[in-house]
Amino acid sequence: MKPLSIMLYSIINYALGVAALNYLIAFLFNMFVPVTIDSGSTLITSNNSATALLINLALITLFGLQHSVMARPKFKSWLTRYIPEAAERSTFMIATALVVFTLCFLWQPLPTVLWQAENEITHYILLVIGLSGWGLVLFSTFLINHFDLFGLRQAWLNLIGKKYTHLPFRTISLYRHIRHPIMTGAFVGIWFTPVMTVGHLLFATGMSIYIVIGVYHEEKDLIRAFGDRYQHYIATTAKFFPSFKTGNNKGQTAID
Repeated sequence: MKPLSIMLYSIINYALGVAALNYLIAFLFNMFVPVTIDSGSTLITSNNSATALLINLALITLFGLQHSVMARPKFKSWLTRYIPEAAERSTFMIATALVVFTLCFLWQPLPTVLWQAENEITHYILLVIGLSGWGLVLFSTFLINHFDLFGLRQAWLNLIGKKYTHLPFRTISLYRHIRHPIMTGAFVGIWFTPVMTVGHLLFATGMSIYIVIGVYHEEKDLIRAFGDRYQHYIATTAKFFPSFKTGNNKGQTAID
């Protein structure tokens, strides 16, 4: 692939990734989009709760496997035998977008309400908190390097003929207090909702399990990459939510 082709590929995949994330948020809060977590798929429908449960579990597993496998160094090394390194992260983005859209459009509704905010004020408070979680996800990407995380920096450096350098490991802002603020935002975004249905609970539980497993493997990779520096970071900084531990985290933060 020529540098300009890689740049265009990255821009398109970035746009698709952003579109998929926005659709997922609207999907979770039953807002604006035709297929939501409680309306379900128009492509596949099942009146059997057990079948719907199995389909949804398969979709969550697909998401978790795609994210976990493609984020691992061994897979990246294998993939870059066939595509330019500058396109690797963008390929992750297009794969993520495809998986997210697949999950949303094939999701089977399990709309039995477990609890809901009856009061209008409480409804909007929970909605704002949930949306703020996704805002935290976005904000946290800019604390490291949004454009590197989404593959544009790699393509741009390749386009202008500069060698790609991995982001340094540093702790700034939220990263001084929690190691994974992106995942913290995701937790808030999936659990805070004005209406908790069986389907939403299944999604939130499955994704939470994926996050815990994914972060476990990510931190093993980071320990291999940064050694004692990251071990010290683990010892002095909470994983998802702030604690009262103190420490001078003057390292640097990393991404997958």
